[in-house]
Amino acid sequence: MEELVNRIKEDGRILGDGVLKVDSFVTHQVDPVLMEAIGYRFAEVFANAGITKVVTIEASGIAPALFAAKKLNVPMIFARKAKSLTMDEELLTSSVYSFTKQVTSQISISRKFLSSDDKVLIIDDFLANGQAAKGLIELCQQAGADVDGIGIVIEKSFQDGRALLEEMGMRVVSLARIASLQNGAVEFLEGDA
Repeated sequence: MEELVNRIKEDGRILGDGVLKVDSFVTHQVDPVLMEAIGYRFAEVFANAGITKVVTIEASGIAPALFAAKKLNVPMIFARKAKSLTMDEELLTSSVYSFTKQVTSQISISRKFLSSDDKVLIIDDFLANGQAAKGLIELCQQAGADVDGIGIVIEKSFQDGRALLEEMGMRVVSLARIASLQNGAVEFLEGDA
């Protein structure tokens, strides 16, 4: 997706080996026009898949997932990283390790929002080692839901996340694929959509 790649080139910052900071438009401050275009692109790619739910993890995946869900005219569910006092129903849970934050989070979705009747599109902001997407897949599988694909805003293709997800039989669609962050420069591969 050319608009996303250009924005990464303009506003992305490399913070050492393997870390790309995109907090001015994705992970802290959100560019709603760009997020709408990203969400709509995912909706176009998966338009004929019969998606019934879009699933993401809080927080940075929510904006593109919401726009994809809007375009697909289906609900969007986000997995919570902390249990709220109002979440008193039966929960689907999984553990997710974040390499960026160096913490393991227990993520959860209320069982009442996912069922074996659902075809799910998972959307996440980054794909590096694949742990967040793997955790979301596990939540969907606990409900008996079918995961039709995984939409990734930015993939670090030099890490093993895509291989992990493809070994699980998942279709991965990344809009921006980064080949390298070495020597202070972002090098791209061609995106999937």
